[in-house]
Amino acid sequence: MKAVAAGVPALDPFFDENSGLGKDAQVTSRPVRGSLQQGDTPGLYGGSKQPTVCEVDQLKQFLTDPRNDQKAQAWARALAISTDRIPDYLDRLTPVLLRHDTLVKNHDYKKGKAVPYDSLLQAGIAILIDAQGRPAVKCSCGNPLRPFAGDTNRISVKFEDGNQEWKGYDRSSVVAVRPAPRPLEKIVLVDVDDTDRGISRPVGTSGAKDATFDTREKRAVPNLAGASFGQARRSLTDKGLAAGYDSEGLPPDDARVTATDPPAGTELGFGQYVMLSVAGDSGSSDGSTTAPPPTTTAPPQSSTSEPSTPGSGSGSGSPPPSSAPPSSGPPPGTSPPPSSGSPSPPPSSSPPSPPPAVITSPPVTTSTSPPPPVTTSAPPETTSSAPPPPQTTSTPATSEPPTGGPASGQPTESATV
Repeated sequence: MKAVAAGVPALDPFFDENSGLGKDAQVTSRPVRGSLQQGDTPGLYGGSKQPTVCEVDQLKQFLTDPRNDQKAQAWARALAISTDRIPDYLDRLTPVLLRHDTLVKNHDYKKGKAVPYDSLLQAGIAILIDAQGRPAVKCSCGNPLRPFAGDTNRISVKFEDGNQEWKGYDRSSVVAVRPAPRPLEKIVLVDVDDTDRGISRPVGTSGAKDATFDTREKRAVPNLAGASFGQARRSLTDKGLAAGYDSEGLPPDDARVTATDPPAGTELGFGQYVMLSVAGDSGSSDGSTTAPPPTTTAPPQSSTSEPSTPGSGSGSGSPPPSSAPPSSGPPPGTSPPPSSGSPSPPPSSSPPSPPPAVITSPPVTTSTSPPPPVTTSAPPETTSSAPPPPQTTSTPATSEPPTGGPASGQPTESATV
């Protein structure tokens, strides 16, 4: 993992760093609340009053010049497009400035080919992003960029070739960008020179059509308890707030939100994080709990949060343990009339009472075994007159009361910047 500092020329760039393709800025990296963020996360990217941080037209001229055909072919292959699509592709990219130290797959140009390598771009570097907020091009050298595909929690950054470790670098506060769920019409940025100023930039424009807004305008945190993680994230994005999480991996979209920090009703400025605690993915076998679920005893939860957000199958099965035992039937399997017999419930009716209550103890109960053999509704076989050995009775002795499934307490569209 190579560090790439703002303003430091690449050793093997696609184009001369002095050609004026783009200019980096001095930006202090912001901490992140979850290393994987979607391309529409409010506050993810920054902008500037000077829209010329990336000269898209000049880059287009270079790549369509027949003298640069070999570079153009390598450049297009790195981005999985054909050379004839380069002009249209560039027209749909938007210039921004990184506000976070950001992981990408970078490319050098060596011996006529694009050579990929993982790199960490310092906050302040000017890049072009696509319509789903993914880094696509490093402006100053024209190098193509692709999303980082590795584990963000297992990186080792090398600071070399003039890229000294920059002030404020924090290995635990880097971000990798995942695509927004759907293409965006505008990219919502924060002015890196004046963070009280927001910039709404139409996709594919360089600043001429920017609209501005006040990032200090307060937005109330919505009530997200019971919503799925995906639904909660979209609700926050629509309000101009960022979704945060504490787990190592991004929670699944159908993980159920149990609480927010700060709580619903709190007013925050644009791009501020709302931490989401989730109970987990109902479909995952071993609910990978992410944030600490405050109260995850499933029985009380089922009556409140499920109706509003069924999630993706989160309401089926395990949460309500009280309903599972009767249907799954813990009967010992050999007692012929367990359910149609006398109204007295069989011992398997699992209300979790500590002792195995001896309910219908008939007069002939003094056998040798400590738990008196409950001779309920004597089965047809036991009509033999041997009173002492009550062995032939249906012995549901300690047939583990099926406590149902154990309650599964399992556990950034306007692109941001």
